[in-house]
Amino acid sequence: MDYLEFKIQCLEEFREILIAELAEIGFDSFLETEDGIDAYASEADFDREKFDELISNYQNAAQITLTEGMMPKVNWNEEWEKNYDPIEVEDLVYVRASFHTPQPGFKYEIVINPKMSFGTGHHATTFQMLRHQGEIDHGGKRVLDVGSGTGILAIMAHLLGAKEVEAFDIDDWCVDNGNENFDLNGVKTRMGLGTIRDVNPRGTFEIVLANINKNVLLDEMEVYAGLLPSKGFLLLSGFYTEDIADLLDAASPYALKLVKMSSKDNWAALILQKS
Repeated sequence: MDYLEFKIQCLEEFREILIAELAEIGFDSFLETEDGIDAYASEADFDREKFDELISNYQNAAQITLTEGMMPKVNWNEEWEKNYDPIEVEDLVYVRASFHTPQPGFKYEIVINPKMSFGTGHHATTFQMLRHQGEIDHGGKRVLDVGSGTGILAIMAHLLGAKEVEAFDIDDWCVDNGNENFDLNGVKTRMGLGTIRDVNPRGTFEIVLANINKNVLLDEMEVYAGLLPSKGFLLLSGFYTEDIADLLDAASPYALKLVKMSSKDNWAALILQKS
């Protein structure tokens, strides 16, 4: 099967957004590059009209330049291995793929084979969420990972001593990849499929993790708050620093108070606690 290859140069903050959008219209493999992303779709499944519309919608905001070509008989594993580097989150955790050599000097190690799922530790939002997790006691706690992607945050919760971890995502390919990554890291949890309202988690969770996007976070804030006991923590990311005020305004009616905020590459992350 021949694949269409699109080399997309764009602003860094739009990479994951474009990957998510392209996945919705039939693209099935991605590589992050220094300048943006390479995106691949089988020639048989490619929808030119939807693709042109998507690119047009983001052309100016993301400063997109595009080169199109053909790549026959791609060895995806080889291409992926050439473009995936390990990630160091301070001395807390070393995030690597299965073909990387383990490194000493870190408290924890996570093995992630991301395929086309999101959350490898490379993006500023995932990096900050991992760092904030390291600042909160997970020992013996129930943890909920909303929109889990590769499962990296759920795996981190397991390593930090969580008693029970529940995770889910809206995309079935994320669920498959997340479960593979859980197996690689000795996590017995199985990832669920659906939104938080579809999955309808039961009971309370002392820690809720949600690295999604602003609109989803605003829409689901009441649900997160309802799952938290008094003194429970809500960790949020997936939005820009200029959106912090909107998130805090949405959290305030549910007794969620700011404990800490951080930013990296204009992406923000918050630790909130229910009073």
